[in-house]
Amino acid sequence: MTHPTHADGVTRDPLGPPPGPRSAPRRALAAVLGELRAVDGALYAAVAATSTPALDRALRRLSYAADHSKISLGIAAALALGGARARRAALVGVGAVAVASAATNLLGKRLVHRARPDREAARVTVDRYVPMPASASFPSGHTAAAVAFATAVGVVLPEAAVPLGALASAVGYSRVHTGVHYPGDVAAGAVLGIASAAAALAAASARVPGRARQPSTFTAW
Repeated sequence: MTHPTHADGVTRDPLGPPPGPRSAPRRALAAVLGELRAVDGALYAAVAATSTPALDRALRRLSYAADHSKISLGIAAALALGGARARRAALVGVGAVAVASAATNLLGKRLVHRARPDREAARVTVDRYVPMPASASFPSGHTAAAVAFATAVGVVLPEAAVPLGALASAVGYSRVHTGVHYPGDVAAGAVLGIASAAAALAAASARVPGRARQPSTFTAW
């Protein structure tokens, strides 16, 4: 017995569920996501294939230094020794890092179980290697924390916005350069970092009665 062939040329089981009205949008979404993954993988492969011996050691060390937000916490400690505005920037920055870390590890990585890149298959040079984390790849926690800190501190201390933004960008790129994240993981981490900074800034403003709220637009970087 043969099943009827529909106008689109696809043979379907008459006893199976009819094609739903959402099947076409779902197929389109799946196609878009597949193409984005392909672009993401191609960018990762391009970074891996580009020889940069002068940068490899510096970016590897930067990626190490960003573990557990050591750079951001060190900067916060230095800011805490300054005036009232610097101390407030340090407090809000640390709060933003805490929000970003919780959102990354308790939500993002548990909801999206993306496997880490295969450095060996991509032929990432061993001179770039840092330990491959056991956690899921998406999103990048290092990037989320660095961007959260840079954004929050940059809103309170605009003069620190550009250097901290550049540092956060370098941390994010270092995670791709060392082969432990795809570029898409870093982009998602940056978005999460900005959202975390917004939450920390809103919470800090709410705790101080009568204090003018910080601008809602971020000028950190």
